Amino acid sequence: MNDRESSAARAPARRRAGRKAADGRVTMTDIAKAAGCSQATVSFVLNNTPGIKLSPQTRGRVVEAARSLGYRLPAATGTKASSPATMLDGVIGFVVDQLATSPEAVVAIEGARQASWNAGNVVLVAQTMNDPVMEPRAIEALRAEHLSGLVYMTIFTREIAAPAFLYELDVPVVLLNCYTADYAFPAVVPSEIAGGQTATRHLIEHGHRRIATITGEPWMQAAQDRLKGYRRALATADIPFDPDLVIEGDWSASAGYAATVKLLALKERPTAIFCQNDRTAIGCYEALKEAGLHIPQDMSVVGYDDEEIARHLFPPLTTSILPHLAMGQWAIEQFETPPDPGKGRHPITKLECPLVERASVAAPPKAGT
Repeated sequence: MNDRESSAARAPARRRAGRKAADGRVTMTDIAKAAGCSQATVSFVLNNTPGIKLSPQTRGRVVEAARSLGYRLPAATGTKASSPATMLDGVIGFVVDQLATSPEAVVAIEGARQASWNAGNVVLVAQTMNDPVMEPRAIEALRAEHLSGLVYMTIFTREIAAPAFLYELDVPVVLLNCYTADYAFPAVVPSEIAGGQTATRHLIEHGHRRIATITGEPWMQAAQDRLKGYRRALATADIPFDPDLVIEGDWSASAGYAATVKLLALKERPTAIFCQNDRTAIGCYEALKEAGLHIPQDMSVVGYDDEEIARHLFPPLTTSILPHLAMGQWAIEQFETPPDPGKGRHPITKLECPLVERASVAAPPKAGT
């Protein structure tokens, strides 16, 4: 490749590199998009992974994209890796009730890892399943590694009764995706009411007045709060609430399909559907296409979560980001500033769920078309 071709190949990467993540933080996914490669390639380059053969051009493209986006490069990038013994300043424990079945936990752990490694700390992870016997044993095993802090995460956003041993730990504790009634620990959760309101308002701004929503399981706080946001957006726009347009689901694609079939059977069907997660939206898409309807010409659809599949649906799905990556980073940042003595109550921090606009929303169809 000559110099002119090389420059032309790098130009799209530089243009893309000017874009940051919706929450303002630069991630490996952002760098991968900017550099035109996979996230795995970015990880190999930035972590200087031994034994991986990548061309100098690819390495240079990744480093250039990372620098253009303002990503803080590890000191070892592009050089001989430093000895781990000289890099470690501490160990952070990260316990979560469910890990193997939850992408949210993996994303939060990655956020914690990024923030920890920037400071030279290691993250050790344990899955506990909320087992009353094994959970304290897992945390005790982590304590043996001389923890400097502990992140305690639940998969479902909720208020918890923190186990007694959390109060007895001699290291700072941060709650992720959960909180306690006594506000004894710093806690971070998604701003779900605002997220539901933003998603619904987006449809209203496109001219929709008859907007349906397919919820998650009603006992879950995320489903309750997203529904509150939906109702709040309708009320703010003086749109009457219609219970016929609210269909209970269970976060699955099959529930999204069944709920959409019900909505299409209404005498006055909606012009837009707010699916309260992306998997529900997958089923919604299938039911609409089976009915011969086109998205967004005949029906607009909004999802929630911004799972990888949302980018690859046809058309790509407008959805909201669950900020678990930022939540993991936030949790680690709390260890940098210990709480003031005597201040035992910590407000719950709520992180925004930004809307990602894609191609699944348009103005409602005109009457008679």
